[in-house]
Amino acid sequence: MRILLIEDQPELAAVVKKGLKEQGYTVDTASDGEEGLYMADNYPADVIVLDIMLPKVDGLTLLSRIRKGGNKIPVLLLTAKDALSDKIKGLDSGADDYLTKPFDFEELLARVRALLRRKAEGKEAVLRIGDLEIDTPSRIVRRGGRTIHLSAREYSILEYLAYRQPRVVTRTQLIEHVYPEGFEWDSNIVDVYINHLRNKIDKGFSKKLIHTVRGTGYRLQPDSDD
Repeated sequence: MRILLIEDQPELAAVVKKGLKEQGYTVDTASDGEEGLYMADNYPADVIVLDIMLPKVDGLTLLSRIRKGGNKIPVLLLTAKDALSDKIKGLDSGADDYLTKPFDFEELLARVRALLRRKAEGKEAVLRIGDLEIDTPSRIVRRGGRTIHLSAREYSILEYLAYRQPRVVTRTQLIEHVYPEGFEWDSNIVDVYINHLRNKIDKGFSKKLIHTVRGTGYRLQPDSDD
């Protein structure tokens, strides 16, 4: 899962980013509203954590622009204002939830998880490709009834392939989904993770689910002669 954190206080942004990454999330950051809007438009995320008091473009204006563009991504507002009128204004602008500063990180984490669960309700909670099952709320993967243990990065790649199947996913799309913007990656890093997944998902099974589309990328497909 990918989270976009838009927060202009460097210390707070660093703490929140570190905590989210430790929970297995991929985190992009922006320090002002202008940069945040660019990131929201060009680097698709699963949740946006958005501070209201931002330089250049304030959080509520940014949120309104995101919604006017048709983007329905869940948004958690961070605000130093605890007046009821401010909270109502935030929700009316299109926010899905709000959290008043100062806050406990565990509460922020719980609210992010709740937004992700709510988002998953619009999709299938359990993805099935052949005899592979991906339980997205619990992040549990099984094949043939056997639980398969994946790292956070492996799970993110597999889940993304599953949501996109049977379409082909390019290496660039995988990089943009799994890694933060600006990440310096080796040219073969995706291939390395795909090999890890094949050893865990396909090894020991007669039907292979992870397929390489030469010169393009990868796809999950239960019945293929690739």
